Amino acid sequence: MENAAKVPDSNDSVVDAGEELRAAPRFTTLIRAAKLISGQGEFVCVIRDVSETGISVRMFHDLPSCETLELHMPGGRVYEIRNVWHRGNEAGFEFTKPVDVQQLVIEAGQYPKRGLRLGMYFPVEVSTLTKRCEALVENLSQQGARLECDEIFAIDQTLHIVGEGLKEVRAKVRWRRDNHYGVVFDDTYTLGDFARLAAELQAPVLLQHD
Repeated sequence: MENAAKVPDSNDSVVDAGEELRAAPRFTTLIRAAKLISGQGEFVCVIRDVSETGISVRMFHDLPSCETLELHMPGGRVYEIRNVWHRGNEAGFEFTKPVDVQQLVIEAGQYPKRGLRLGMYFPVEVSTLTKRCEALVENLSQQGARLECDEIFAIDQTLHIVGEGLKEVRAKVRWRRDNHYGVVFDDTYTLGDFARLAAELQAPVLLQHD
């Protein structure tokens, strides 16, 4: 059994491995989607294990190059973490400050279905049956997006949205505040597709070894 933040050495003796296991902090298997924020952008990850010392996660692409990142939980808590090991699409991190693991686990359990919303800004073209205009995506989720656009759209109006790195999607307007709109996609993204789309839009280099 492996510490969430440390990969055991295959050369360790049976005695050393046993002593390390007994000394290691207890950890919990926790399959929850979260987001990692680095200097390259905001990315989707799935938390696998968590302990008093750190976490292990699975990515859907290569790991962002920053050594220190922020882990944002669905409930809103933020943890600063530092990369310890990296193996393919899996990685282990240590917490830079003491963490209440029980609180982290409880919070994750309270919001098991809350969707991730990534703060990404990129231009898109929006079209309807009668007009075509430019807009700015302000954040993105598996289910929809928030747009800024100077054109006026009606609630429940169907929009076609396309941009560089974003294939055309159909969406409906759900709310409007001044020139800001919330839209819901007709076809939602799977978590993996959403994660890869986020990487494509922010740091395509992370997909080269996917």
